[in-house]
Amino acid sequence: MSGYGIEDIFNILPIVFVLVWALVLLMVEAFSKNRGVTVVLAVGGLAAALVMAVMQFGTETTAFKDMLTVDGYSLFIDILLLGSALLSIGLSYDYGKRMGWERGEYYVLMLFSIAGAMLMASAANLIVVFLALELLSIPLYIMAAFVPNNAASEEAGLKYFLLGAFSGGFVLYGVALVYGATGATNLMEVVSVAVKSQSPMMLLIGAAMILMGLGFKVAVVPFHMWTPDVYQGSPTSVTAYMAVVAKAGGFAALLRVFIAAFPTLSADLTPVLSALVVLTLLVGNLAAIAQKNVKRMLAYSSISHAGFILMAFVTYGNAEVYPDAVAAVLFYLLAFAVTSFGSWAVVISLERAEGKGLELDDYNGLGKKYPMLAVAMLVFMLSFAGVPPTLGFGGKFFLFRTVLEGGYTWLAVVGVLASLISAYYYLRLVIHMYFQDGDPEVRSEPVLNLVTALTVVGTVFLFFFSGPIIEWAARSVMGLL
Repeated sequence: MSGYGIEDIFNILPIVFVLVWALVLLMVEAFSKNRGVTVVLAVGGLAAALVMAVMQFGTETTAFKDMLTVDGYSLFIDILLLGSALLSIGLSYDYGKRMGWERGEYYVLMLFSIAGAMLMASAANLIVVFLALELLSIPLYIMAAFVPNNAASEEAGLKYFLLGAFSGGFVLYGVALVYGATGATNLMEVVSVAVKSQSPMMLLIGAAMILMGLGFKVAVVPFHMWTPDVYQGSPTSVTAYMAVVAKAGGFAALLRVFIAAFPTLSADLTPVLSALVVLTLLVGNLAAIAQKNVKRMLAYSSISHAGFILMAFVTYGNAEVYPDAVAAVLFYLLAFAVTSFGSWAVVISLERAEGKGLELDDYNGLGKKYPMLAVAMLVFMLSFAGVPPTLGFGGKFFLFRTVLEGGYTWLAVVGVLASLISAYYYLRLVIHMYFQDGDPEVRSEPVLNLVTALTVVGTVFLFFFSGPIIEWAARSVMGLL
């Protein structure tokens, strides 16, 4: 391929390695009868890619004729995604065997999906954004329907596929409109033409359609309708994975595309973004109150957290504020990932093969019978609610601060009120654990317990290092801006 060389491969080595390793795992799975080998190789490959990403940190370069960008921003997201994949394997290892669907292809699909999310963070061309979105999404559709002969799982996969394909069409048509308005798909070329564009309305409609398509991926209201059903019907380990990875990949692409290509549209899009924030926070939190199924409750909780992250995105047209806003988004994604994997680990511990253990009443008496597990869930619920000393509090603090600095005081007030509403259903689960009588059944498995312990420690311990982490995030976004 003329113009492309080995240097381009090395510039995006973590992504290339994950893709190649996924193919290796596919061949191993085809010829090996030992499924444990696939798991070990998946962990080893992800760990190797994580080391590569860490070693690349500080690199500022492009690849494949400026279609991909490697900078602190993309590498921060890569490190977050690869760490999330490792935690997800920890959740999946025993769960798949317990539920009777353990197959090596699961980990192959996970690696392909992670590669897609990593590409979304590095994409500097709208065509690459779409291709990366599909590479992220298609494996997720299969993973959601991964349980054989299970109507709920098959329904979840079908719903996710149909709605995901529909949203992908919005992204693709938006890219076509942007190309029609500017004659370019490279983000830097788009913004240079947009300044003097003769078709501002076509460009605005194209940007709005891209926002709609990516808004589906991060579960922003009103593009959220798939989330509760897909989260509930999918295997819980898949739910945990998509809750973090799809959100991180979607927001990574949203930030890069809109900051790099559409800053001239900020005045038109800011009111729309503000409305989306309010709708997402209200719908996510109010709907969560009505849920008695823990998976559905956490699904609506995930929707509300998308609203919190979008609060910082509202300021993207303010050149003085949005560097801090993007850093706050990165910190919040980290806090959400650690807390989310921990909470799903507890859910998996209580879930039983017959699909029971997922209602609020199933947590009755957990504090008496399994005090350590109950303390872990308490920490995660407090973090989601934004109570110190947890990572969740740090994430909301930095978000609210940037929103206030951007002059959106009313939006910060809405965010605080939404946090108060969320505290009701988070603490309701705590009440079930400590103040209701019951005899919960818990699955104790070494790897799952390790994930729970690591995330509890991370949720509390990393809070005391919020300053260095936010400084790291701030350094990471300099190349993006």
